[in-house]
Amino acid sequence: MTNNKILTLHPLGKNGKNIDSDAYDLFKEAIINSLQNKELTHDELMNYLNNKLKDNFSKNIGWYGETVKLDLEARKIIGRTSTKPQKYKLI
Repeated sequence: MTNNKILTLHPLGKNGKNIDSDAYDLFKEAIINSLQNKELTHDELMNYLNNKLKDNFSKNIGWYGETVKLDLEARKIIGRTSTKPQKYKLI
């Protein structure tokens, strides 16, 4: 992994986090792939990330998943449905 960092955004304007760009790219790709042609609840999305990345990512998958998910929301790449339960989808 390189030591390049990316400052994530937050959809509510809160402070973002500085994370490794390699980790960001890994999670961004996984989240976008998981939402191709379907909507997932928060639990479904986090379970998908855990199952997909647990063998080749040793850090906290939940934390990175949440951080990158919020960044993608802030960048209007993914969004939330108005249904109950709320689901995530590609915009």
